[in-house]
Amino acid sequence: MTTPTAGPYGTPDAPLLAVRGETTLEVDPEIARLGITVTARGRDRRTTLDDLTRRNATVLDLVKSYGDAVENLSTGAVSITPELTHRGRGEHVRTYHGNVHLTADLTDFTALGELTTRLADLDLTRVDGPWWELRPDSPVHRQARRQAVRAAVQRAHEYAEALGATVAALLELTDTGTQGPRPRAAFDRRAVRMSVAAAETEAAPEALDLEPRRLRVQAEVSAVFTMVPPRL
Repeated sequence: MTTPTAGPYGTPDAPLLAVRGETTLEVDPEIARLGITVTARGRDRRTTLDDLTRRNATVLDLVKSYGDAVENLSTGAVSITPELTHRGRGEHVRTYHGNVHLTADLTDFTALGELTTRLADLDLTRVDGPWWELRPDSPVHRQARRQAVRAAVQRAHEYAEALGATVAALLELTDTGTQGPRPRAAFDRRAVRMSVAAAETEAAPEALDLEPRRLRVQAEVSAVFTMVPPRL
């Protein structure tokens, strides 16, 4: 006589126990990300391009001057767009618009406020952010997953104990909802946006006081166990 095995719905001799394990961690961010947009505008295409190149170089030099505080600096989209006049016939360019988009990731938050205000003080430069993030390989993600698994195992033992049974074996473990990181509250999504023309004074602007927002990292698993049959 063969021993019954647990099927999709279990058997009286090997009942199934399906549980969910979840965890939410509140952690400090590891990276502050700034979006920087450099703009130039003029009636002459070459002059507009020269202005854009010069302002872009100024921004790059400023960000790079912060050394190890900046973990990553990258250039995104670059555009030079002619704007046509609406008067008369034919294609007549009224002005040219130039944009360069950059991204800077900072790990030293003490320098963040100063760099943000210095960037915004540059001619025709827009700053968006900061956006608070974790590194993709942050140990926080692993910690959340491990805690979710432990929560599932603990919940399975608690249900089995309530039935007067014990957990026998694990049949299936599924990652159903690893999320993160997310701002702790809805208002944490707001970013500082500044667009400033050339400074009229020589004095350096006062640095913004930017406090890091704590992040929520969530992990969720579902697990299926077999139980030693309870005595009901």
